[in-house]
Amino acid sequence: MLGKKIENISVSKGEKIDSLIKQFSSAGGFTAKKLSDAVEIFKDMQKDKECIKFFSFPADVVSTGLRGVIKDMIKNKLVDVIITTCGTMDHDLAKVWKDYYSGNLVTGDAELRAGGINRLYNIFIPNDSYGYILEEKLIPILKKAAEVKKEYSTSELISFIGESIKDEPGAEDSITYWAWKNKVPIIIPGFTDGSFGSQIWMYSQKDKLFKINLIEDENLLAEKVFKAKKLGALMLGGGISKHHTIWWAQFGHGLDYAVYMTTAVDWDGSLSGAKLEEAISWGKVKPKAKYVNVEGDVTVLLPLLYGAYLG
Repeated sequence: MLGKKIENISVSKGEKIDSLIKQFSSAGGFTAKKLSDAVEIFKDMQKDKECIKFFSFPADVVSTGLRGVIKDMIKNKLVDVIITTCGTMDHDLAKVWKDYYSGNLVTGDAELRAGGINRLYNIFIPNDSYGYILEEKLIPILKKAAEVKKEYSTSELISFIGESIKDEPGAEDSITYWAWKNKVPIIIPGFTDGSFGSQIWMYSQKDKLFKINLIEDENLLAEKVFKAKKLGALMLGGGISKHHTIWWAQFGHGLDYAVYMTTAVDWDGSLSGAKLEEAISWGKVKPKAKYVNVEGDVTVLLPLLYGAYLG
């Protein structure tokens, strides 16, 4: 019944991330131990050459500096398929051309509204850095896409956009660019739920033949899952991005590796709070899978996991 002896954590000047996280394993304490387990599962998933690696996350984290970690993981080919939400494209593309800013929790929201600034918790996003710039830049790209063909899956259109921005000064800091560069499909099941989707809708009012075909995204997922010998997933947060990942995993007999990071609670029955143990009952995670639930803010947890992986 007893596991490892609990050791004290010792942090010295110049301590490396991987050394600290290794101590978390023997420290045995709460979320620290879970994060240590997550690092080991992530390493095992990367080593397994038979494993198709899914990465899911919601849009809000892309508004933060975590965008850089996600971009680097794609750049370094640690990801095979991305499933996310519409706002990921909003924030990732807007930041190619404009800046977001550190904010606070004190300034009144009516005051922000009057100043043309949108609040995303403690991040301030001027109108000029969001909807306006997306409309200015995306509509010409959509016109070029429509000249090539009239129907795209979300992953096909995002890849087209990734190629289209390749010469922009901020492109190499972008998730979209590296996904195109490394042929990692980005799939957005709820693609109209954000400015990116609204730009597509607005363009379609003038070009009635221009369509988004979500079924083609599902066909791509089917091809990936049905051919996979093993499946793994790193999932940040819940909602549609998490659910679509585990939903498709069930058709491959469940995930073999799974790391789930969340701040949500499970007692309200939400998918976002549901532990991976619950996914086992649905066949979305294999009973003998290597898995862990890590509670906490992914803007803190993911850089630690990635840093520990890099060593």
